[in-house]
Amino acid sequence: MATTLPIFQPTPIFKDRTDYRQVLIREMDAGKIPLSLGRDCPVKCEFCYELDHSYRETLDPPKTSDEDWKFILEYISRKPTDPTQFWCLGGNEFMEWTDLFLHPKAMEWVEDFLKYTDKSIQFFTVGFVHVPKIHQLAAQYPGRINFELSVITLSDYRQRLMPHAPSIKHLMKVLDGPAVSSANFYAFDQHTMSKDAATISAINQQCVLWMGTLTPVRGLKEETASLMRQGRKFLPDEATRIYHLGLPNLQTIHTESYTTAFLSRRRIVSLFDSLELEKKDTVVMAGSVHKILTMFRKNRAKFLYVPNALLSGDSDCTVLLTFDDIARRLTKEKVIHVPKCIMQSGRGPYTDITGVSLEQFTKKTGVRVKVLHKIDTRFANQQLYRHGSLQNYVEQYLNHPLREAYEAIPRPV
Repeated sequence: MATTLPIFQPTPIFKDRTDYRQVLIREMDAGKIPLSLGRDCPVKCEFCYELDHSYRETLDPPKTSDEDWKFILEYISRKPTDPTQFWCLGGNEFMEWTDLFLHPKAMEWVEDFLKYTDKSIQFFTVGFVHVPKIHQLAAQYPGRINFELSVITLSDYRQRLMPHAPSIKHLMKVLDGPAVSSANFYAFDQHTMSKDAATISAINQQCVLWMGTLTPVRGLKEETASLMRQGRKFLPDEATRIYHLGLPNLQTIHTESYTTAFLSRRRIVSLFDSLELEKKDTVVMAGSVHKILTMFRKNRAKFLYVPNALLSGDSDCTVLLTFDDIARRLTKEKVIHVPKCIMQSGRGPYTDITGVSLEQFTKKTGVRVKVLHKIDTRFANQQLYRHGSLQNYVEQYLNHPLREAYEAIPRPV
């Protein structure tokens, strides 16, 4: 398949690509603990969003050594402590995201971090943690570990999607104790997500059940993307089954952008009204927000639907739009209104996720941009979490009388 050439070329970040500690510093300044396996992730999950991360410049350090770890620990220790912050294990902005518990010293260094700093830690893994050590650390340092376990599925699809992941038997040991804060798993078919919810809750009633479907993006095999889309068809029935189980765990669904937009429709509409735009004004937005404003504020401005062409697949997220995506949708516009959240990436101020700046965009396109500062990442995250419970999904979305009309609204060509 032909590759579309980018309109913009981001300014290179790393002048000296032999100096890997500059990457460590950038990641630490963003609240990350940048351990490295020194290679790509050996787990090779079929659904991994990092299979193709060529859209952003990275410089992957060699395998973290004891000397590197001493440098990392000392650097982070000098940072002021925010009691609400959880330092994330692993860099994911200027490095490739990998399952770092495959590093032979990962458990030892997590303990070092908890012992020698007063900071908290957050990590994601498909389960490569040592049991019972992880439970001992959780008990020894209560409230300082946010452990998000990527279960993905316990169904027959597990071997197909993650053939190199830990066994289900090991996962049950990881779940059976105080360590896991949340377990994420998804719908793929009938009685997948619902069965997993019952199984996990029977072992651990304290962890959050984080559910939904996986979203296909660029770089995935077509058969994997098809399985993800299949899960979306079964999600309503699966969520309803879990709703009726009455499990004691907190239960969330955060993965469906169209649902999040619908449940946040009043806030989206009120924020839009507060912008005081005129009918002639052109506003950039992704698909689900476009549907909401078309349904409730039609013809109140010119809504420029911009697909997430860079990430492709089924991506539908205004935050992850790029200046390249926007440029490809321009025709005769001279002035456009762009949400600030598009240019709040970790690449720098007023810069998108690929590293292209607002200044580069305006210079190359000749289009004047008015930044909508009220629509920032803080607002987007608030809407994501505010209505993210499974109960809201079932009661306020699946059972809502406007649901069918909303879903029937077509996206613009």
